[in-house]
Amino acid sequence: MNIPRRQFLRLATGAAVVPAFLRSAQASPYPSRPVRIVSGFAAGSAGDIVLRVMAPWLSERLGQSFFIENRPGAAGNIGTEIVARAPADGYTLLVVVSSSAINATLYDKLSFNFIRDIAPVATFIRQPYVMTVNPATPAKTLREFIAYAKGGHDKFNMASPGIGTGPHVAGELFGMMSGVDMVHVPYRGAQPALTDLIAGHVHVSFLGITSSIDHIRNGKLRPLAVTAATRSETLPDVPTIGEVVPGYEASTWVGLGAPRDTPVEIVDRLNREISVGLNDPMIRKRFTDLGSTVFESSPAEFGRFMAAETEKWGKVVRAAKIKPE
Repeated sequence: MNIPRRQFLRLATGAAVVPAFLRSAQASPYPSRPVRIVSGFAAGSAGDIVLRVMAPWLSERLGQSFFIENRPGAAGNIGTEIVARAPADGYTLLVVVSSSAINATLYDKLSFNFIRDIAPVATFIRQPYVMTVNPATPAKTLREFIAYAKGGHDKFNMASPGIGTGPHVAGELFGMMSGVDMVHVPYRGAQPALTDLIAGHVHVSFLGITSSIDHIRNGKLRPLAVTAATRSETLPDVPTIGEVVPGYEASTWVGLGAPRDTPVEIVDRLNREISVGLNDPMIRKRFTDLGSTVFESSPAEFGRFMAAETEKWGKVVRAAKIKPE
C-alpha cells in the first residue's frame, strides 16, 4: 500500500513525538509534588521532633513540601504498614525508629517484614538512654548499684514507658549482662514512669535523656550511667554502662525509610540532601541541644545497621520472654 508523502511525514513525526514524550515523563525530576512522611507515633515523639527539624530543610532544598502525617497505634506498626503498602515512588516515606527493630521480633503476626519491606534511606540521630535512680537509693554509682542488687537485698523495680519499648529492652539487656535481677513495672508513657520514680515508688529507669535531663539537673533523679558506647555531651561526667559492664550498648535512633523497590536514584538523592543537612551547624546544634548525636550513614550502612539492631533486640526479646500487651 502506497502512503501519500504528506501523510507519511505526519505519521513519522507523530511516532517520534510519542517516545520523546514518554522519555520526558519518565525523566521528570523528583520530587514533582508534596512528599508525605508517615510517623507511627503521636506528635511530640522523638522521631516526630527530629523530622520536624529535617522536613523544612528537605522542603527548601528540593522545592516541594515534605509534610509529616502522624498515624499512631500498635507501637508504630500502623505507620510502618502504611508505608510498606504504599507505591514505591518516593512520595510516601517512613520515620524509622529503634522500636521498629524491636517490633520485628516482639510481634509475631505482622502483615509486613520490617527488613524486607522497608528500604533504608538515611539516619539522623542517636541518643542514649540514661540509667537513673531515686536519690534515696543507697547506691551512688553503677558499681555500687550492681553490688547492692546482688547483695541479697530486695529486688529493684524497673520503670519503663511500656512493655517492649526501648527503655524496657535496654533495662533487660543490662540485667542479662550484669546479672542484676530487676522487676519490670510498665507504665503508659515516660511521664508516669518518671513521676513514680521521683516519688520513690519504683527504683530505677532507663529513659531518654530528653525526658530525664531536667529532673537530673534539679536533683530529683540521680544518674548512674548512660547506655551509649561513648559518654554523652549533655552529661559528660556520667560514665557509660560499658565502662562497668563491658560490651553493653543501647540507644534510641531515628532514620528515614521508604517502601521496598523505591528507585535507587530517589533514595540516593534523599540521602545526599539529608547528609548536607546533618552537617549544617544550626541543625547539628538543635540536635545537640536535644541530647542527641548526629548519626550519618549511607543507605547501605543504614541497611546493615537495621539488620544488626533487629537481630540484637530479637535475642533480648526472646531471652526475656517479652510479650506485647
